[in-house]
Amino acid sequence: MAKRWLRLMTELSSRKWVCRLVGTFAQSGASRYIIPTFIRTYRIAAEEAEQDWRQYPSLNAFFTRRLKAGARPIHMASDVMISPVDALITYNGPISAGTLLNIKGQDYMLKELLNFSPRLEKYTHGHAFVLYLSPTDYHRIHAPVTGSLVEKEHVKGKVYPVNEFGLTHMRSVLSRNERKIAYISHEHGEIALVKVGAMNVSSIRYSDEDANTWTAGDELAYFEFGSTVVLLTENGTFSPDPALQLGERVKMGEPLGHFKSDKPDS
Repeated sequence: MAKRWLRLMTELSSRKWVCRLVGTFAQSGASRYIIPTFIRTYRIAAEEAEQDWRQYPSLNAFFTRRLKAGARPIHMASDVMISPVDALITYNGPISAGTLLNIKGQDYMLKELLNFSPRLEKYTHGHAFVLYLSPTDYHRIHAPVTGSLVEKEHVKGKVYPVNEFGLTHMRSVLSRNERKIAYISHEHGEIALVKVGAMNVSSIRYSDEDANTWTAGDELAYFEFGSTVVLLTENGTFSPDPALQLGERVKMGEPLGHFKSDKPDS
């Protein structure tokens, strides 16, 4: 009964107008007064921020803060894919015939996640990471590889929570929520970077809408409030770091694994 009630409340609170209200407050000058409480509550390493917290004009400005130069060292080997975000690994595994198996007890169809893109065949036997950003985390998203934009898509959808409760008790939230997808070609193939919106996220924003090339570690986008990145690699191109464990935290710039030297035939 309790789970049913929580699910109902989540359905109601996922309406865009609720998110707009929260977003409006978070962007207002009044919200800056709760920044100290926000820092204490989520144990945020405010000393890493580019500016002193008192210089941010709103909670949203602090939440989407950049970090001081050098705060996140970038692993620069050309055959490595780095984490694009600070996050908790909630899935790290192969894509099996177009299905991501057992993400918090649910299977996800790749065709739904990628909105039936004609590019999905490249990923049906690839590898996937699901990286969850909590309010504690730094919320800028960086390029996981050095490469060029092939295509991008904005998929409109809901704004369900993508935390433990949402992934476990809500049906297919990663495929039902709003998403911005970027396909990036690189030396060893192609990746899909899927940015998934979440409850109370007023938007997912590209840092530069006109950018079409990146060096690994370059800023690419950011979330306003917590969310998730799904990172997909092309079939047969990638070997994950065997030391990475489900439930482990990663920092932006840390290696997730290596690309194979031989690119498979398209």
